[in-house]
Order: sequence, then structure tokens, then C-alpha cells
Amino acid sequence: MRFFDRQEEARTQTLRLLLLFGLTVLTLLLAVNAALALAWRVVSLNHSGYPAYFFTVNTAVMLLFVGGGWWMETSSLQGDGEKLARRVGAREAWPSLRESEQKFCNIVSELAIAASMKPPRPMVLSGEESINAFAAGWDEDNAVVAVTQGALDALTREELQGLVAHEFSHLREGDTRLNMRLAGMVSGLEMIFNLGRTMCEADDDGHRSYLALPGVAIIGAGSLGWLAGRALKAAVSRQREYLADARAVQFTRSKDGLGGVLRKVAGQQSGFNTRKRLLQCGLHPLVQHMLLVDGSTKTQWFASHPPLAERIRRIYGRPMTPLFVRRDDEAVTRPDALF
Repeated sequence: MRFFDRQEEARTQTLRLLLLFGLTVLTLLLAVNAALALAWRVVSLNHSGYPAYFFTVNTAVMLLFVGGGWWMETSSLQGDGEKLARRVGAREAWPSLRESEQKFCNIVSELAIAASMKPPRPMVLSGEESINAFAAGWDEDNAVVAVTQGALDALTREELQGLVAHEFSHLREGDTRLNMRLAGMVSGLEMIFNLGRTMCEADDDGHRSYLALPGVAIIGAGSLGWLAGRALKAAVSRQREYLADARAVQFTRSKDGLGGVLRKVAGQQSGFNTRKRLLQCGLHPLVQHMLLVDGSTKTQWFASHPPLAERIRRIYGRPMTPLFVRRDDEAVTRPDALF
């Protein structure tokens, strides 16, 4: 894997998508103003112009909704990564009591040195049997890396190192802050759509006010902006996953580290182990977009993670078979199951 090329490609794509996101917000503002201007013309046929500051007020209100949604979304989870991790069921690692968690803590310390970072707090999702992990925290002082019990049980040291290195990249690149800010912007776009829907609601007698016509215009423009914002946020998230994969290979200098993790996840998600496939979708919705692998079934446009097969192909340069972990923790492949 040419990890530096992959990193540059992911950063370039992210920048393009962020510019497109900003263009979407600007287009939405223009569309709402145009829709409200048309609605005003329809309801006030006897007036030749628009009220004073008509477009200024419209734009200010729309920006207030977008900014308000951003503020509410980001302020709700800003700060302490440990608080979020505990909220979804994680606990601190116990290196003195469990050998697997001692290994995990050692890997966190080693990678912190390699990445020139302050070591994040290692935490464990002890009730989860699937292979997964997430990183949380807005800066190095409150960052955590949490892994599932399934990852501790099923991964070799090299693979666990690749898994943790992937999460280190998210912390190093500030992906948590970026995702939350984009989520806030999307929430603001949704609030514009909800404003239009509220304006169109009927009263107790079934009558609608004169605000219904501009409300329909806002719904039309707001729904398109909201859907576009969600799709662009998901596209940015997918590029950050590609970037974190490439950074993990750079940190560990091993394709088989993270590559082995993703191949074992592919084995869990296959039809050969339906129980663990279902468990993959059981992690808390608050961290679904932060996970190494998101088990939720979303359409391609709104998926926060790239297809697993594509991530594996980018790491190895070719398709690879899944790895299936037996009860004795020995990984085996199936030659008839190219992934």
C-alpha cells in the first residue's frame, strides 16, 4: 500500500467535499430566498416590491437556524471523550487484572510514542463480542480509545496494533471535531426543513394560515439541502476512514495488522456466523459513525463508512478472502469466499 499517496488522496477529496458542503449551504440560502420571493409575489399581487430588508431578514433567519443547529449538536458532546465512552457502556482498561488488556494498554503507549501524541485513555466495551473500536475526544487531554471485548479476544497483537493505530489517526487528524461540526450543520439544515413543515401545519379546525405557501417553498428547498448535507457529511466520513486506514499502515508499517482486522470483521459479517453479524449492529447509535466498522444498513449515499471489501482491497492492492476465527482463536480462511 502506498500509504502516503492514499493519505494525500483522502485529504484532497475531503477538502473538495467540504467546499461542496459550503456551496450547498449557500445554494440553500439562495433557494429559500427565491422561494420566499415567489411566494410573496403570489400572495401580494397589488405590491410591486418587497418589504424593507426582505432578503436580509430571510438570510439572517436561515443562518440563525443553521448556526443554532450546529451549536446544539456540538455543545451536547463537546469535550470529554471519557464521558461519551462511559455513556455508551465502556469502562477503563484493567491491565493489572487481564493479560489482554495489559497488551492493549502497552500498544496504546507504544503508538503514542510513534505518533508523537499524548496517550489517550484506553477503555473497553466489555459486553461486545464483535470486533470494533472507536476514538473520542476533542483534543489529546480528554481523548480515549475504546475497543470491544471481541477485538481483545480475536485479534493478534499485530492486528490489535493496526486497530488502535486506525483510531490514533482519527484523533491525530481531528476527525471527531470535524464529524461533530458537520453533524451540527446538517442538524441546522434539518431545522430549516422543520420550520417549513411547522408553517404548513393546520390548526385545530383544519385550517392553514397564509404562512402555508411560503412554508411549502421552505420545505422544498430545505429538504433538498438537508438530503444533500447528509450525503456530503457521509462522503466526508468515508474519506476520513480511508485516511485513517492509510495512517494505520504508516504507523505500524504492516498491511496485515489492520488488514487482518478488516478480514476478520468480514468473516464475522458473513453468513457463516449470523449471531456475531447481528451483534455487529448492537453498538450505541451515538458512536456508530465513530466505529472502525459501522454495522448499520444504510444506503450507499448515506453510509458513514466505505464498503469493507474496498477498504481491504486498498490496503492489499487486491481482493482478499475473509478470515474466520474459531473458538481456539485460530484464524482460518475459506478459499471459496473471495472478498
